[in-house]
Amino acid sequence: MTSQDQPAATAPAPPSLANRYGGQKRTLSGKAKRTILILAIAAGMAFMAWISTSNATATVTFKDIGYSTPDATLTEVDFQVTKDPATAAKCSVKALDSKFAVVGWKVVDIAPNAADAGSDGGRTTAHRATVRTESPAVSGLIDSCWIPDAGK
Repeated sequence: MTSQDQPAATAPAPPSLANRYGGQKRTLSGKAKRTILILAIAAGMAFMAWISTSNATATVTFKDIGYSTPDATLTEVDFQVTKDPATAAKCSVKALDSKFAVVGWKVVDIAPNAADAGSDGGRTTAHRATVRTESPAVSGLIDSCWIPDAGK
């Protein structure tokens, strides 16, 4: 007995890409595109305004010149401050021991000065801060300087 060949089963229909991955994505409407463009332009303008005003704010820089330790409980720090002559500033001065631990710390007020004081038209002035220490210091330096708020 011989059997007749059976016809091959038909292959399943290939699934379409839309069935597999979903339909075509919708594009943004003209109104949505305009809204995004307006928001991007506004953000860019706000960023540019921030950049231009941040450059106009008063800044202060400092430079350590040296230090001395007249005795075990005292450190003198010499430094320069560069700022607008009409602006006051504050600087934090610290003294360190051999293990870099802070053994003395002080905030120094830098008053406004005349244009003929110091160098660079009164912008750069030299200062000396005396800091009391709790143990012998091996270094003295300026930690930071800033322009204090007018209301404080």
